[in-house]
Amino acid sequence: MTEKRVYNFSAGPSMLPVAVLEKAAKQMLNYEGSGMSVMEMSHRSSSYLDIFEKTKGLLKKVMNVPDNYKIVFIQGGATQQFSMVPLNLLKNGKADYAITGAFSKKAAAEAKKYGNIHIVYDGSSNDFKHIPTQDELDLSKDASYLHICANNTIYGTEWKYVPETNGVPIIADMSSNILSKPVDVSKYGMIYAGAQKNMGIAGLGVAIIREDLLQDVAQTTPVLLDYKLMIKNDSMYNTPPAYAIYVLGLVLEWIDSLGGLEVMKERNEKKAKLIYDYLDQSTFYKAHSDKENRSLMNVTFTTPNKDLDAKFVKESIEAGMTNLKGHRSVGGIRASIYNAMPYEGVEKLVAFMKEFEENNR
Repeated sequence: MTEKRVYNFSAGPSMLPVAVLEKAAKQMLNYEGSGMSVMEMSHRSSSYLDIFEKTKGLLKKVMNVPDNYKIVFIQGGATQQFSMVPLNLLKNGKADYAITGAFSKKAAAEAKKYGNIHIVYDGSSNDFKHIPTQDELDLSKDASYLHICANNTIYGTEWKYVPETNGVPIIADMSSNILSKPVDVSKYGMIYAGAQKNMGIAGLGVAIIREDLLQDVAQTTPVLLDYKLMIKNDSMYNTPPAYAIYVLGLVLEWIDSLGGLEVMKERNEKKAKLIYDYLDQSTFYKAHSDKENRSLMNVTFTTPNKDLDAKFVKESIEAGMTNLKGHRSVGGIRASIYNAMPYEGVEKLVAFMKEFEENNR
C-alpha cells in the first residue's frame, strides 16, 4: 500500500485502484499536453470528446455490450433512475418490482407515483437475508418490465441467477456489483448503476438500454429525465459529470489491462471466500445473509452484541482499516470488497477478526 493509506472498506464512495489515483494525479495539472486539467476542459473540446468516446468504447468492450444497446451517462447517480425508469419504460402503466433490500424498496416506492406497481417478492419479513428463487416470484404476464436490484449493499445479498420472465424486460440496478464479474447484457432490457462503488467517483449514473425499449415520453417529463433525448444528445444535452466520466475511463483501462471481468470475478471470489470461510467456522461472528445468496461485494456480519460491534469498528480504525461500520439501519459490520480492494486488505481484515475474537470471548 502507498504510505499512510488505509484499507477502505466503504460501501460507497469506495476505494479506487491505486494505479487509477496515480494516473489521475499525474494528469491533474496537464492532461496529455493540453495545458489544463480534465476538470477545466470544455465538454465540447476535442480533448474531452476523445476521453468521452474512449470511456464509452471501453465500457462497451469490457462489458461486451451488444450493438442494439445504448450507453448513456447521467447526473444524479442510481437514485435518479428510480424516477427515470418508470417515466420512460412504463409502456402500459404496469410494472413488477422485487423488493430485496433498501434500494429496491425505494425504487418501488418511487415507481408507484407513476403507475400500477406489483410487488413480486418482498423480503422485509426475513430482514432481507434471502434472494427469491424463481418459484417465489409472483410475476405478471403483462408487466412493462421487472425491476430488480442485483446486489444489496446494505444487507450483503446478491442475485445469482437471471429470472425467467417470458419476455418481460428485466431492469437491473447493478450499482454495487457492476464490473465485478461477466454479465450477459442481452438478458436485460436495461442495466443501470451509480459509479461510486465499483466504477469510479460519485456524481455519475450509467445506463445501458436496449434500443427497442426507448419511446417518446410525456411532454411534461423533465428533459434531463428523458432517456431518448439524453441518448439523442449523446449524454450532452447539458454539461455531463465530466471528471467522473474521465475517472470511469481510467477504471475501465485498469480492468482491461488486468484481463477483464473474468479476472475481476476470480479476484473477487477469492477475497469473498477468505472472509466467508472464516465466518462459517466461527461461533463468535454471525453472517447476515443466507449462504446461497451471499454477496461477493458486501460482506455483512455481527459480533455477539452491539457493544462489541462498536468496539470492533473502533479498534479496526486503529489497526489501519476504515468504514467497517454497518449501515445505520441494520448495524453490525460491513466489509465492502469491491474490485479495488486488494487481497492483502482482506487478509489484514481476517487476521484482525481472528485477534479480536480471541481477545473478546
